[in-house]
Amino acid sequence: MKQESGCEYCANYTYEEEYGYYVCDSDLDEDEMERFLRNDFAGCPYFQSNDEYKIVRKQI
Repeated sequence: MKQESGCEYCANYTYEEEYGYYVCDSDLDEDEMERFLRNDFAGCPYFQSNDEYKIVRKQI
């Protein structure tokens, strides 16, 4: 399953133990949810990098 938006690197893409799979924690409207479920969600406006070292690299 290819993720065009890089969801696997997003802080909003979390594992839901109750369901047993990853979900997007952002509040998506109906159209956005449809694109997300079709894996056609490139350029997500809610993307937040899950890279906790990003700030540290900027300081160097």
